[in-house]
Amino acid sequence: MARDPLLPLAFLRDRRVWGANLTQFLMVGALFGFQFLLGLYLQLVAGFGAAATGLAFLPITVAIGAFSLAIAPRLLVRHGGRSVVVGGLLLIVIGLVLLTKVPVAPSYLTDILPATLVMGAGGGLTLPGLATVGMSAATARDSGLASGLLNTTQQVGGALGLAMLTSVAAARTELSLQAGSPAAGALTDGYRLAFGIGAALVLGAVIVAVFSLRTAVPRRGIGSLPRSNAHRTGH
Repeated sequence: MARDPLLPLAFLRDRRVWGANLTQFLMVGALFGFQFLLGLYLQLVAGFGAAATGLAFLPITVAIGAFSLAIAPRLLVRHGGRSVVVGGLLLIVIGLVLLTKVPVAPSYLTDILPATLVMGAGGGLTLPGLATVGMSAATARDSGLASGLLNTTQQVGGALGLAMLTSVAAARTELSLQAGSPAAGALTDGYRLAFGIGAALVLGAVIVAVFSLRTAVPRRGIGSLPRSNAHRTGH
């Protein structure tokens, strides 16, 4: 075993570390897939052009920025990281569930915008909350490790989630085409299923967050925690 490993296993024993990273892994997997598939839905089913599709994502971007900058910090101070993360994740689940109902001939204002605004609010709460919880176990010595781990989890989760959800959507679309559905209807079937699976992934993230993102060890770092303190805090 290396004397000074890049990723000490003791660091992963803290619930805040593995809980925040696993929660982010599941959430980002769903969100990367959502962004890609919703863009395809807007262009291939709703008939949006490239510019209109980009503008359609503007409200969710604004909502994420507004909630992450103005609302999340206050809620984190008042209610703590776990409550904010769980609340944000539940909003994302609601948004994805709404998207499982998208029709073949959608109205952006009634069928798309409400879901994206809810998801934007959820993302604006969850992302700062996860960063706060995930970094709370780090000292100045291992803060780079904590940050790098969160970034790695985000990239890996996003890549795997995108691959899985697009594959599911394509398979469902193919089955619908074989059953005689028109192209737009078959595509919509695939996107609906993918959004539903994305909602299930985020619901899994909710479960992980509820049971892992608790107030844990003091801010002295995982490696410096005495065994007696670790026992009292559940580690």
